[in-house]
Amino acid sequence: MKFTRRDALKGLGGIPLMGAVWWAGAASTVAKKKERSAILEQLNIQPSLPAAVPGIGGDPIRVGIIGFGIRGEQLCRALGFATNEWKEEMRLAAEENPNNSTLADFEAQDKLNVHLAGICDIFDYRANKALNSFNTPDNKMERFRTYQEMIRSGKVDAVVIATPDHWHAPMTIDALENNIHVYVEKPMTHNVEETYRLREAARNSKATLQVGHQHRQTLSFQTAKDIIEKGTIGHVSLIQTNTNRNDDNGAWMYDIHPDASPQTIDWDMFLGSAPKVPFNKNHFFRWRKWWAYGSGLSGDLLSHDYDRLNCVLNMGIPDSVMTSGGIYTHRDGRNVPDVLQVNMEYPNFSTGSSQAKGKEQGMTFVYSATLGNGFNRPTILMGHDGTLELGNQLTIWPDRQSTRYADNIENEKMSPGVPIYQYDPGASTPDGVASATSQYFADKGLMWTYINGARVDSTFLHMREWLSCARNGGKVSCGVKEGFEEAISSHMAGLSYKLGRRIEWDKETEQLKPIEGIDFDEALLAPM
Repeated sequence: MKFTRRDALKGLGGIPLMGAVWWAGAASTVAKKKERSAILEQLNIQPSLPAAVPGIGGDPIRVGIIGFGIRGEQLCRALGFATNEWKEEMRLAAEENPNNSTLADFEAQDKLNVHLAGICDIFDYRANKALNSFNTPDNKMERFRTYQEMIRSGKVDAVVIATPDHWHAPMTIDALENNIHVYVEKPMTHNVEETYRLREAARNSKATLQVGHQHRQTLSFQTAKDIIEKGTIGHVSLIQTNTNRNDDNGAWMYDIHPDASPQTIDWDMFLGSAPKVPFNKNHFFRWRKWWAYGSGLSGDLLSHDYDRLNCVLNMGIPDSVMTSGGIYTHRDGRNVPDVLQVNMEYPNFSTGSSQAKGKEQGMTFVYSATLGNGFNRPTILMGHDGTLELGNQLTIWPDRQSTRYADNIENEKMSPGVPIYQYDPGASTPDGVASATSQYFADKGLMWTYINGARVDSTFLHMREWLSCARNGGKVSCGVKEGFEEAISSHMAGLSYKLGRRIEWDKETEQLKPIEGIDFDEALLAPM
């Protein structure tokens, strides 16, 4: 009896091994040990741990937090600082569900040599929340009213920027020009012009810049890089990656705090370079829904998926991008789309080939997103010799017409309906998540990774790498080069959606190919 794809996954997923590598091998229900070993040896895939980094010795690094909303709090926890409110919430969650190890994982997290020295948030409630939890006898902390004051205070060595997108570049540039280390959330920039200015500032600064794509620390992505480099799935001609979300949080309908008012929020500072409009709580708390402050699906969620694949393939900026979509589900006043389809073209890209030289070249990267349906569609890399499903786990399926595996398929040592390799670094570790949005990020490998079977926050690893490089020197995994590629690619997608036409990239000049009569930044930020 032959296994179906569903049977194979069901069987593999039920075997309780820690950090497991699976091989289903033959088409029969009982595979010979010798054949299993031979295939694994042939594949020679090496699951890859995050790179070791030098310790953060000496005096504590003085870190300032700019923006203490949802992501700002998460980044503070990665640094080892959780609010009193969050700890109590997680304690109660663990009492209700013994499998919820969130608080235990946080408390077991390695301690970084950090002094959380300052908070800058334009909403009084958030700033006071940070002070009430973090300003202790062991960690003296103060509030700064503006980011400029913090950067020039002489009281911080590094800043973490977790603000609306339109503030990412101005704050990062200012910090770098003052040789303050920066960890900035994605997307790195909000428009095209400032992407170049930020790159120049980073090149001229002595400070270390890390862009917040924490999945670069995830085992499965590092292992996938080994798979691609060894030609395991052959020439990749198509990538499909997706956003599937269907809840208010996933559609950026965040709660509006009752304390919000013109008296508790510095509205002019929030607006910054955005159009001047009267105080609006909806805009303040749900800023991702407007181009003036956020980047829509193209800069917010596509940027994650793009960089997830760029860290595996190192494919860089596409030659051209075509985008379509619209507001089809959440007709609530937003002007960013809630459905998006992006085609990125790489006509000269190659991952290597098992066929005749020159036969295969070129790749299309497809990003498909909806905020109106939560059906989980995996990320897949489709090669001539196999298909790779990529998330927190890895699964490789041989292709029926593969050149590389033709003999094995003919001899029934491999079957297209059965994976030849599956890697689950956390096979025996329960992964409790709190919401549909959390599950979305967990499935993509954006929340945690595993080291020797233990679950570790990938954001913690990303920030630890940044702080280690800031103190000891060295190269971060997502610096200005990677951030530049992410930003330009995302902006190309946003521009194509706005203009309804193909946007092209000139690799020689490192510029978008001009379109007569079009100012790209005006087009990108304009409401529709």
